[in-house]
Amino acid sequence: MLTTCLCFCICQSFIFLMMLPSKRSASDGGDDDDQRLGVMVPDAKRRATLKNAVSNIMGLGGLSMNRIVLNLEPTLRSWVREEVERAILSSFHPSSRSSVNQIEASRERSLRLQFVDKLPSTIFTGSKVEAEDGNPIRIILVDPISQSIVSSGSLSSIKIEILVLNGDFAADEREDWTEDEFNANVLREREGKRPLVTGDLNVTLVDGVGTVDNVIFTDNSSWIRSRKFRLGARIVQRNSGEVTIREARSEAFVVKDHRGELYKKHYPPSHGDEVWRLERIAKDGAFHKRLTSNTVLTVKDFLRLYVTDQSALRNILGGGISNRVWDTIIEHALSCDLDVDEWYTYTYYGAAQRVELRFDSFYRVVAATFDGQNYQPVENLNFSQKILVEDAKRHAYRNLQDMVLTNRRAIMAPSIPYTNLLPEPISIPNSLLQQPDFSVAKQGTISTTHPSVYCLWNRISADKF
Repeated sequence: MLTTCLCFCICQSFIFLMMLPSKRSASDGGDDDDQRLGVMVPDAKRRATLKNAVSNIMGLGGLSMNRIVLNLEPTLRSWVREEVERAILSSFHPSSRSSVNQIEASRERSLRLQFVDKLPSTIFTGSKVEAEDGNPIRIILVDPISQSIVSSGSLSSIKIEILVLNGDFAADEREDWTEDEFNANVLREREGKRPLVTGDLNVTLVDGVGTVDNVIFTDNSSWIRSRKFRLGARIVQRNSGEVTIREARSEAFVVKDHRGELYKKHYPPSHGDEVWRLERIAKDGAFHKRLTSNTVLTVKDFLRLYVTDQSALRNILGGGISNRVWDTIIEHALSCDLDVDEWYTYTYYGAAQRVELRFDSFYRVVAATFDGQNYQPVENLNFSQKILVEDAKRHAYRNLQDMVLTNRRAIMAPSIPYTNLLPEPISIPNSLLQQPDFSVAKQGTISTTHPSVYCLWNRISADKF
């Protein structure tokens, strides 16, 4: 039964093949397709086809069917194998094959370099490239399987080189790039320019960790489409073993000419900074000129006016200033550091009671006393006392020239930590700050029950310290 079926298949194949042309035309392109897919196919003139084999065997005559089957079996197996391979390989599109190769190449890479520290969003030419926190940049060699640093072995002390990459490289945060893709995104200097980066561009890992502490950009990033650079790192010499090491790339950042560093903003600003260091206030711009013409020269001046008369400050900047711009400026200003050595006192004699207020260097109320000795945080005051404090504060803001500068030592009690004197930051100038309690020591103090005696003591304290 098996022989009969095989004979039937051979006869059907013979009839089909006899109907085909004896030669494949050059226009078929079959050989070209095989070559394009990378399949090695024997020359057509030397290849024994099923059609030729059947013709030769049938031409002999006098052969039994079993003999014909035995003679055709090797040729039939070879023909079927070739046709099946061609059908399978032709189903792969070249791009699909390329993607498969890229995936396999990525899987083969068993270790990777990695930047540890985040770089600032803006870097200036002529300055050393540092991490966002001001420390040198670190690169580590990582085993992605164990997520640990390769701290031993020959690979833990390999040499790597620092490169500049296009900011668009791996912008989608993918991590499966190929070596060719990485190399294609390495940037060189512009024609006629100095090398794009200078300094110590070769770094040797120590226990799997390398430090980049002397790399300087010589050109800005405005000349490429993305207008951003990345730092890259790769091994200097490929090892001869099977272990491969994937390159590293940093976050994208902008590189500006060093001239722009003279005009950069400070984060956070210092109380002594010129007022144009605040966001949205350009040096010699409209806001800057309006503020300086009203003696608002520093960030401290700006915050003092914001605390004492917010509407006056907004009018100086212009009635048309948008809420968004206003909020941006104020948010940046409120991040300013406090001058902890500068405090002020103001005494207000109300109709019912005398109130003394303590202010910080930005004129924010931090404490109050009603007996001239013990200062209390405002959250501990009762309702009537808070009303007195608010009334005294408004009076003080109308008479700033009567505030008395008080040295820090004059308000510190020996048993109270210095940090307890620092006020909490606020966003609403007329609100009272909540502060931990701090008091002037009762021991050895002058009685200040009488207002005139208190004022005299206050002046002596200010002069003494």
